[in-house]
Amino acid sequence: MAEKKVKKENAQIISTGRRKTSIARVRLMPGNGKITVNGRELKEYLQLDTLLLIARRPLTLTDTAEKYDIVVRVVGGGLSGQAGAISHGIARALVKSSETYKKELKDAGLLTRDSRMKERKKYGLKKARKASQFSKR
Repeated sequence: MAEKKVKKENAQIISTGRRKTSIARVRLMPGNGKITVNGRELKEYLQLDTLLLIARRPLTLTDTAEKYDIVVRVVGGGLSGQAGAISHGIARALVKSSETYKKELKDAGLLTRDSRMKERKKYGLKKARKASQFSKR
């Protein structure tokens, strides 16, 4: 019979977040609110205020910005996709830490993976939908 694992107080919670082609691996540990992304501070990594707001949104909704230290490894895509992946990963980690956060994070749409991707280029066209100008003669 399988034994149930008991969480320790200092245990870390690991989750994954995705957006576009970016993948973020998030580790959530009890601490004082320090967020590190790829070895740098979040403010240094995502320099735009809008991207910082996107990445921190799960923490501000649940009022847990000062409760946890977060270490993130993010690969692929651009900064916008990476910010969305970080947000998704943090939201999933918060739900793993406490089920009470699930309702407010789900209502805000932070637990749903944003599945929008770039449309592929078609042959005979310049981009996904852009064609050369039609010429009668």
